[in-house]
Amino acid sequence: MAESNVARVRSMYDAFARGDVASVLESLDPQIEWLEAENFIYAGGNPYIGRQAVLNGIFMRIGTEWDKFSATPEEIVDGGDTVIALGRYRGTYKATGARVDASFVHVMKFKDGKIARFEQHTDTAQFRDAIRSAAAPATAN
Repeated sequence: MAESNVARVRSMYDAFARGDVASVLESLDPQIEWLEAENFIYAGGNPYIGRQAVLNGIFMRIGTEWDKFSATPEEIVDGGDTVIALGRYRGTYKATGARVDASFVHVMKFKDGKIARFEQHTDTAQFRDAIRSAAAPATAN
């Protein structure tokens, strides 16, 4: 029996939790269309097209800018070629020490066993606030 799309999504989140970015990227269609939530801190590159764009524009930034960042699904909804994951992001923004604990919804559309479209929804204000003091100009004392 072929692996279900839900099993593929679970496997992808497990790989992300292990830090196995290569396996996460392998779960994506080579020409994936990746959309970060409107006003999200990494939405400037929307839409990210292709694995390399996702790696450079999202994953590398998460890896260098955050401590203990996680994306943990709490529920995965099987819609056949569309799978929805509901969960939580957690992590600490290195530059400010600010923590986030934000809910997310990820909508993934499959084509030929790979995620061809990924759309994120989350509390963008938490992330904006976490990086805000890092973006503010330093004041002279």
